[in-house]
Amino acid sequence: MSSTLAAIFGGAAGAVALVGIAILIWFCLSRQRNVSRTSETGSSDPSQVGRHGAIELPIRDTRRFEMEELSLATKSFSDKNLIGEGKFGEVYKGLLQDGMLVAIKKRRGLASQEFVDEVRYLSSIHHRNLVTLLGYCQENSLQFLIYEYVPNGSVSSHLYGRGQQSQQKLEFKLRLSIAQGAAKGLAHLHSLSPRLVHKNFKTANVLVDENFIAKVADAGLRNFLGRVDTAGSSSQVATDEIFLASEVREFRRFSEKSDVYSFGVFLLELLSGKEATASPFPDSNQNLVEWVKFNLYVLSL
Repeated sequence: MSSTLAAIFGGAAGAVALVGIAILIWFCLSRQRNVSRTSETGSSDPSQVGRHGAIELPIRDTRRFEMEELSLATKSFSDKNLIGEGKFGEVYKGLLQDGMLVAIKKRRGLASQEFVDEVRYLSSIHHRNLVTLLGYCQENSLQFLIYEYVPNGSVSSHLYGRGQQSQQKLEFKLRLSIAQGAAKGLAHLHSLSPRLVHKNFKTANVLVDENFIAKVADAGLRNFLGRVDTAGSSSQVATDEIFLASEVREFRRFSEKSDVYSFGVFLLELLSGKEATASPFPDSNQNLVEWVKFNLYVLSL
């Protein structure tokens, strides 16, 4: 799959130099995966590393927030604190009494032990390049997920989102750093035992902090959705679908390989600065992914 990823890199820019970038990212990642695991996960316990290098997570009790506390943090879930809406539900920015900024995902749902068990597992995952799940709340037929707040938003908002920030901030060196950070976060999920497939990796789910360190968000979020996947608007569905590998679109078969495919589409957007659903040229009737695939086919002839 790394060779496929390298091919996607090359097609995105039509230059051999970008293939070298892809190889560099994954080479550095594979070299550093074992060496940096302790520092990036914040763990010094060698017993957490399995026989094949997979990290075995100790499942601990996670924080259970009170709804009153969350209501106070978001000023009664005011519209001013509403910062987005995703598959899980509405997302609010909150300020806890201890001064910590958090992102609170809210949806309707009955209390269940399965929900708590999933939160306990996901909140035990810690890595520099992953958004940390801090805890949960289940009250009044509502379910909440509380995450660390990442101040600089998503990479997509910097590239092409509404109210986008200056693209000059994302100079090439910074984009390369973001790509490597996102790759490390995704690779950490795949190194867990049992391995965790993200299932919804896309540019909008790669956030950057105040130092533009990449943090992969919503890891394992599809596990909360069960068989029901919130569709959203037709434009949002099209945006999400373009990140999915063919086996996922046709058979809903998620795997580490499908995550890597999604990462390849993310790289196309990051390096080109264009949305994958958009045409690379004004007179083209192909989107960015179709254009790359076509050119790869032509080059293979």
